[in-house]
Amino acid sequence: MTRPLARIRPDARGTGGRSALLALFLALAAVLFGSAPVPAAATGGSWWEPTTRPAADSQINVTGAPFTGTDARGKVRGFVDAHNHLMSNEGFGGRLICGQTFSTSGVADALKDCPEHYPDGSGALFENITGGADGHHDPVGWPTFKDWPAHNSLTHQQNYYAWVERAWRGGQRVLVNDLVTNGLICSILPRDRSCDEMTSIRLQARKTYELQEYVDGMYGGPGKGWFRIVTSAAQARSVVEQGKLAVVLGVETSEPFGCKQILDVAQCGKEDIDRGLDELYGLGVRSMFLCHKFDNALCGVRFDSGTIGTAVNIGQFLSTGTFWATEKCAGPQHDNPIGLAAAPVMASKLPVGVSVPSYASDAKCNTRGLTRLGEYALRGMMDRGMMLELDHMSVKAAGRALDILESQEYPGVLSSHSWMDLDWTERLYRLGGFVAQYMNGGEGFVGEAGQKAALRAKYDVGLGYGTDMNGVGGWPGPVGADAPNAVKYPFRSADGGSTIDRQVTGERTWDVNTDGASHNGMVPDWIEQVRLTGSGGQGVVNELARGAESYLTTWKATENHEPGVNLAAGAPGSASSSEWNPFTSYAPGRALDGNVGTRWASDWSDDQWLGVDLGAVRPIGRVTLDWERAYARQYRIEVSENGTDWRTVWSTDAGDGGYDTAEFASAPARYVRIHGERRATQWGYSLYEVAVHRA
Repeated sequence: MTRPLARIRPDARGTGGRSALLALFLALAAVLFGSAPVPAAATGGSWWEPTTRPAADSQINVTGAPFTGTDARGKVRGFVDAHNHLMSNEGFGGRLICGQTFSTSGVADALKDCPEHYPDGSGALFENITGGADGHHDPVGWPTFKDWPAHNSLTHQQNYYAWVERAWRGGQRVLVNDLVTNGLICSILPRDRSCDEMTSIRLQARKTYELQEYVDGMYGGPGKGWFRIVTSAAQARSVVEQGKLAVVLGVETSEPFGCKQILDVAQCGKEDIDRGLDELYGLGVRSMFLCHKFDNALCGVRFDSGTIGTAVNIGQFLSTGTFWATEKCAGPQHDNPIGLAAAPVMASKLPVGVSVPSYASDAKCNTRGLTRLGEYALRGMMDRGMMLELDHMSVKAAGRALDILESQEYPGVLSSHSWMDLDWTERLYRLGGFVAQYMNGGEGFVGEAGQKAALRAKYDVGLGYGTDMNGVGGWPGPVGADAPNAVKYPFRSADGGSTIDRQVTGERTWDVNTDGASHNGMVPDWIEQVRLTGSGGQGVVNELARGAESYLTTWKATENHEPGVNLAAGAPGSASSSEWNPFTSYAPGRALDGNVGTRWASDWSDDQWLGVDLGAVRPIGRVTLDWERAYARQYRIEVSENGTDWRTVWSTDAGDGGYDTAEFASAPARYVRIHGERRATQWGYSLYEVAVHRA
């Protein structure tokens, strides 16, 4: 298609016509050969404006200096998009998300539809199943953008670099780029590359670094652009203080390290996990999900709902050989309702005679939790100072993960887009973690924020949002020009330093009131809409402005974490009894050997105990227990300095198995005893591992 000629700038006049002629030549070159860099508009040397930009490109439509430095309290300011997918167009075989985040050939090459969407969108399989189209759409992107990007179009690029730039100019200072893909979805869609998930993750990481180089090129060379990939909290803080965008790499994929399962059999081992974590860390990844959409060898997932839920459940069967399985929840937390709506396209992929099962209405939890391999992966992340994404984990898996994190007082835990049961929020904040909400409409976002406002005040933390752009989720729709929270253009940014007008790309002008949050460039407009929502909107935006500081505080605490010394590791053990087995030892020391593949087990009666000799009197304050299925409903922790005189420092009559952390006031002890009073099962008591920590 023909691009419009670039407008000759006023500053090109008065130089004998040579500057005007040069500008005309560059514009013609762009028409014939693609975008070429041209000098940016006169800015008086403003650092936030590029020295060159492609002749034909999106506008930013933000003026004024970005906020730099810190506030009066010495804290950084800025918003956090804790969940975005800048490069998901490179995932899923390369043809699920149509259009690119950037192209060295220019905007017309970057913002074009997938080949199978032409001529009228009828061939856009996934778009027509999940999106707002009626089975057809105009595939033309640049420069007309008649039908996409849109708030309800799930398969078109929303993260063009200039739109990301607008979000940054509007106050965003941290962006988590989750590298994402799914091998099964890749295999059933048109594709032009490998479906191997780790291959896709590597490609997306590389393209993110290439985007950094692309932006740097506009600003005069390496390190000069606003888009900065960071690998430490200190580096991120420095970038934010400069007023630039700190980009953190994360991973959200269904089979990390090849850890899928087939008919409940893991297809990976500990060596794969170690090798995979080392590789990801080397790529710059600092946060990740252990499972996503499909149950895998590491953990069970939090279900999807509606038609997408049905499609994902079918996808799980095709990938793993099993559908989701449910059970009654053990506590107040529960997973999302399972999607039961018809999904005929995906259902046609099932073998003859196989159909999606029905589910009991009172069974709302995934039967699958955090596996032993998942625990190994979590501990590997902790060893490397990485942050765990709790969203997408089943409540059974999330609860176990929190137990382990609490046992080590590990702060690196995130909930980045409202996929965690909100009842876990205080446990997360108590550890030092960070929470971001999904980018819902103004009323929904303010309402959700209000549910946990008291907790944020209690723990003195800010709030983030997760746009999930390019994440096939759906985004805030239009509210109408007459809505109470309609945005009046132009408006001032939340920090007061910039003026923001309607966003223009090519021939299309976007207005959040009539278009909704169609792409990443609409984030500042959406934040203004949140601010105008009800009596609480301004307060929520104030909390969002503290998001960068809170996220970086969590990250720094994660990096600084030092695991507590386990005083019981390898120490002599004793017990009231040990179950006899001719093939396996269940001796007391098996719970003190650091190996979760071994365990102590007692005889099958209530009054039983396991003891450990620490070798000397030490001040202790925490005992962690990893129960096997035979756990104690009622038990106590006893300590003694001499092995004769015992006193109880902690007790419970509501044990629920899994991982327990007993914390108590500092107590001098050489001997520690876990004393079972009442069993929860027909068997005795059985512990994989016991750890004792200093006060």
